[in-house]
Amino acid sequence: MPLAIQDFFVPLLFFSSIASAATVEHVFQVKNVVVKPLCKEQMIPTVNGSLPGPTINVREGDTLVVHVINNSTYNITIHWHGVFQLKSPWMDGANMISQCPIQPHNNFTYRFDITGQEGTLLWHAHVVNLRATLHGALIIRPRLGRPYPFPKPYKEVPLIFEQWWDVNIELLNLQPAPICDAYLINGLAGDSYPCSENRMFKLKVVQGKTYLLRIINAALNTHLFFTIADHNVTVVSVDAAYTTPYVSDVMILTPGQTVDALLTADQPIGMYYMSISPYISANSLAPVPPGHDIRSLIVYEGAKSTASPSMSLLPSGTNAIPTAHRFSSNITSLVGGPYWTPVPEHVDENMFVTMGLGLDPCPPETTCNGPLGQHIAGSFNNRTFVMPETISLQEAYFYNISGVYTDDFPDQPPMKFDYANFSVRTESDYEMMFPERKTSIKTLKFNSTVEIIVQNTGIISPESHPMHLHGFNFYVLGYGFGNYDPIRDARKLNLVNPQMHNTVGVPPGGWVVLRFIANNPGAWMFHCHMDAHLPYGIIMVFIVENGPTPETSLQPPPSNLPQCTHDPTIYESPTTNVDLSS
Repeated sequence: MPLAIQDFFVPLLFFSSIASAATVEHVFQVKNVVVKPLCKEQMIPTVNGSLPGPTINVREGDTLVVHVINNSTYNITIHWHGVFQLKSPWMDGANMISQCPIQPHNNFTYRFDITGQEGTLLWHAHVVNLRATLHGALIIRPRLGRPYPFPKPYKEVPLIFEQWWDVNIELLNLQPAPICDAYLINGLAGDSYPCSENRMFKLKVVQGKTYLLRIINAALNTHLFFTIADHNVTVVSVDAAYTTPYVSDVMILTPGQTVDALLTADQPIGMYYMSISPYISANSLAPVPPGHDIRSLIVYEGAKSTASPSMSLLPSGTNAIPTAHRFSSNITSLVGGPYWTPVPEHVDENMFVTMGLGLDPCPPETTCNGPLGQHIAGSFNNRTFVMPETISLQEAYFYNISGVYTDDFPDQPPMKFDYANFSVRTESDYEMMFPERKTSIKTLKFNSTVEIIVQNTGIISPESHPMHLHGFNFYVLGYGFGNYDPIRDARKLNLVNPQMHNTVGVPPGGWVVLRFIANNPGAWMFHCHMDAHLPYGIIMVFIVENGPTPETSLQPPPSNLPQCTHDPTIYESPTTNVDLSS
């Protein structure tokens, strides 16, 4: 349940002349508030004073307008995670890629159409670490009169998973970032933590009824397992793309992923724990989370308050990786369902991209805490992405400003090696540990079909990385472990009904094969969605060229697009106290 809301603006709906289309309007007041989810008061940035932030409800075909008023002490942008942004790439909210940030005491209005997708997505800040508290659900329902491609549920329930730190948010920029102190479900820590025993999210259900759970992993850095004691669920959508119904007793969500699942209250009247726990895929260099489960509660109508809730075991240790892989690899798309399109057979651009962590040299006379006494760096084909500083990359592209980026991102790594089982044997192996720092992009022809083999490396740590592509969904043709074999593994790819995602977990020491159609002109990030890895530079950018008509071309930016400055990112502003005990 959200925290106490202050300055909340009821969304306005303006119905247009187009059948079932509307303009949905929100005001986001971003400001610092003092909260106390555990035992310690902590000041955090929030939207409208709540954690998680307000849920946005729209229908496919609607226009969404969000007025962001930044009264916090931080530069911010808001990213609409998974929204295609067709004809509206300036509204993507990717800091220094599609726009400069909204500075304190300034505002900006996001306006875009929601077309060609239905399901559960999320919105969140896209400045490093701010999405820890600046996030919320974005729910896209079918147009009026159009049914779901599954039985209509009795009720719909958002479940938002979050990480919590009892430190100032600025400290999350440390390398390595501090360990989180708790996990939250819909803003509440539950009975697993001190000072939170009586604050647990409770879902009241009626026996025999079916509920649509809209599940969002808004955690900064951690994949999460989710299970409900004594209940199975039926997955019907992932990342707002409909799936073949898939029954499971456990699911895995990477940071940024969403799952829609049907839960039928088909067990004896009582109380049952809903639990999440972290998926530790390797000796991760991201912050290691608390080791115990985080619980919320399903309460059947008529259950006695003195009853002991049923519990379930969550995957851990040696069974975590195969459990995660089994769930992830068994999802398939709903062929013939809304917005399904067949997999394109012809590929115009073939890319083999090594992805993982490397090192950045430690400055002289400085102590660094990374491996071998160096800084940690991200590596994409041995490139560390460097963010532009004075103008957004998309503006530099649109206005043809030189010196901001180079159009030379490689389609292959600079050398072949044992990607999944890396070890230093030669001088060149050692050099591979230090990627080149560069703002390099890959240009794509409009409507070209792109295939990317993303190969996870073990140069530093072969952990699972959630890779998120802005502006598109992609087909996930296959997952695997070890080094991708173009002969053996290509025969296993699913070209019939592959799942579709905007965010995919690359297996630890393994690979995924992705395919998408570059039909959306603009500059689009492809990056690891663990925020601890964002400043490391596990990022690349695709620039999709214009199509043959004005309708398929990048249009000029809005006149009020935020501009960059060299002012400090932290300013004085008033704070508000919020009582979380309710």
